[in-house]
Amino acid sequence: MTQASARHILVSSEEQCLALKEEIQNGRDFAEVAKEHSSCPSSRQGGDLGSFGPGQMVPEFDKVVFNDEVGQVHGPVKTQFGYHLLEVTSRT
Repeated sequence: MTQASARHILVSSEEQCLALKEEIQNGRDFAEVAKEHSSCPSSRQGGDLGSFGPGQMVPEFDKVVFNDEVGQVHGPVKTQFGYHLLEVTSRT
């Protein structure tokens, strides 16, 4: 079964999500931004969600994590929780 590892940043607005994405693209460390801004408990681990398979996260996550490029920051991805930046760190 396919497995992926990812990290994410959860914020309440698309505008904030886009601003943080720009900061990361300009060289800020993803984990530092997650620790400072993410409202998810995973922020303590720099947004790390660990390893998971299809169907273990919300469908919007699965679409990105199991289809989009590894090592890139994707988003904003809107879910019922808010707006996410997602970075797929590995996929097998």
